[in-house]
Amino acid sequence: MSYLIGIDIGTTGTKTILVDERGNQLASALEEYPLYTPHPKWAEQEPEDWWKATVNTVREVMEKSEINKADIKGIGLSGQMHGLVIMDKKHQVLRPSILWCDVRTSGQCEYIRETVGTEILTQSTCNPVLEGFTAPKIIWVRDNEPEIYEQTANILLPKDYVRFRLTGEISMEVSDAAGTLLFDIKQREWSQVVLDKLDIHPGLLPSTYESIDVCGQITPNVAEITGLLAGTPVVGGGADNACSAVGNGIVKEGRVSASLGTSGVVLAHSDQVRVDPDLRLHSFCHSVPDKCYIMGVMLSAGGAYRWFRDTVAQRELSEAKANGTDPYDLLGAQAATAPVGSEGLIFLPYLAGERTPHADANAKANFFGLTLRHQRSHLVRSVMEGV
Repeated sequence: MSYLIGIDIGTTGTKTILVDERGNQLASALEEYPLYTPHPKWAEQEPEDWWKATVNTVREVMEKSEINKADIKGIGLSGQMHGLVIMDKKHQVLRPSILWCDVRTSGQCEYIRETVGTEILTQSTCNPVLEGFTAPKIIWVRDNEPEIYEQTANILLPKDYVRFRLTGEISMEVSDAAGTLLFDIKQREWSQVVLDKLDIHPGLLPSTYESIDVCGQITPNVAEITGLLAGTPVVGGGADNACSAVGNGIVKEGRVSASLGTSGVVLAHSDQVRVDPDLRLHSFCHSVPDKCYIMGVMLSAGGAYRWFRDTVAQRELSEAKANGTDPYDLLGAQAATAPVGSEGLIFLPYLAGERTPHADANAKANFFGLTLRHQRSHLVRSVMEGV
């Protein structure tokens, strides 16, 4: 039997699964890594952390499954969208990746609106100018770290950086490229008019492929450290939401999904490019060749729950570690003791601003309605209900 490996470069961690040709999962592994917020509105990660987690989780699923490496017929990747990875001509990463939930770029967004114009942006990129997209991050580096921008030779997104480390090939696929604000969604190619107006050299951007295209093969060095077979094909893969949609069967008109990861997403398949006239929604290329999808995003969903776990739930983290359990199970049990509605306590989950339907990088989170009546269980439940 033949087998496949899927690698997801998430915001919380990297998860790798090994499945047979019928989709049955034989093994999985997860490794978490930090998210850094050195200043208000900033959110960064180290690409090297993604790579280490990829190597470790791939090696773990190979060991768990005991599958012959020659039977692994292909590897696909999905990953968090929009994150900026910049490398020099020697393929060294020049700075931490600026993530999708980073909202420092309001000034750069205004520059893009004034320089490119809403009409061109709507016709070409089919999306609003938002702080989370990649183009404002590129311009932020150019404005604030010119010495780094001058060294930049390649711009990638998170999963494409990991594919580069796996194969040595620099490429990007269309579902992720669509989230850069530099991509012509209708033509499925880089938008020369937007690049020209923003003075971003097209040579910084990689060739683009469809999600199903083979973009490289596992190198001998990677094979040695992961247990994979050198030469194993690696495909383009896709943006996390596009891949999730494919996995859930959102591949035909009329099908819609709602998913909760670090962010929360409502997504609808579309056979053609459709653009919200008020630009409240995103229109992106799908991982289904030549198809698109429409998406609304809430920036802090599972991410809000993780924030609560890491910031407030030290007791549960310690107890879970001691007992070999999951701290989320302990938090969920507490939440179950509070009534529906948390007795009037409301959590607004705007920890990183918001996108849909109110695009506002300055939106802030808060607990609203706290009284002497409220206990820890109410706090946990209100976070869940706020999402």
